[in-house]
Amino acid sequence: MSLDVSPALLEQAERGEVDEADFVDCVRTSLPYAWEMISSLVAQLKVDGGDFADNQTPPPDEQARGQLLRALASDAIRGALQRHFGVRLAFQNCHRLAVFPQDPSVDGTLARFTSARNQLLNQSPELRDC
Repeated sequence: MSLDVSPALLEQAERGEVDEADFVDCVRTSLPYAWEMISSLVAQLKVDGGDFADNQTPPPDEQARGQLLRALASDAIRGALQRHFGVRLAFQNCHRLAVFPQDPSVDGTLARFTSARNQLLNQSPELRDC
């Protein structure tokens, strides 16, 4: 299961549209490792500037890795996180998460980061089973 959904949030979904703030809060509490990773990268991007901020340290365990995968594999979760933080998210190798500003001036950098070429260049034997 990806998210710990409260009965109230489930009821909201059953009635129709879900309040995005409630959904984002559910993601925050359900996927704390992923949330903290994204939050810290957004803060780093704001402080350091540049085209993007990324994490290259593998998660401490499979539970944390699973949280990153669930957060970024779901279009609904990923989209809500991008809107909440005001960034674009990119992902490689089961743990290399990057945040990009929504500024069109970094579109080329984002395209290179998410290219097949960069995916191949960022492979290593120790990440084979991630």
